[in-house]
Amino acid sequence: MCPLTCSAPTWVQSTALLLVRVVVGAAFILHGWPKIQNPMSWMGSGTENSLPGIVQAIPAVLEFGGGILLAAGLITRIAALGLVSVMIAALAMVHIPRGDPFVAQGKPSAELASVYLVVNLLIAVTGPGAFSLDTLLFDRHPTTAPVPSGNVEPART
Repeated sequence: MCPLTCSAPTWVQSTALLLVRVVVGAAFILHGWPKIQNPMSWMGSGTENSLPGIVQAIPAVLEFGGGILLAAGLITRIAALGLVSVMIAALAMVHIPRGDPFVAQGKPSAELASVYLVVNLLIAVTGPGAFSLDTLLFDRHPTTAPVPSGNVEPART
């Protein structure tokens, strides 16, 4: 019964975190790419709902740059918290005022922003895992890096 209730080995956890970071990071890069092409006016300008250019640039940079950092596992917790803030702003400024439901088929919904928010919050809390640039560059205890265990023969002397 332990395989269902015990924690997975550290290397499995780190592999799962790597996959989540790469997929979510790639999604943010792709969401941020069109915004970073015109960061000061991606929301439009001169409309009643537009924000000042510098305010528009913040989520553009956070989405694109944060996605790159998240995927690479570099300053991961800071990048994830930056992306959390973007998703909170998206919910507060777009989805909640419009009255978007949590899930809607073929209509705007708050689902994706909510999922991105909690996944990034999870990454900010758990850290990047062993397979990250953070671990490679900043881990002071490299012997704690996970190694798959299995049928390893003892060294013969």
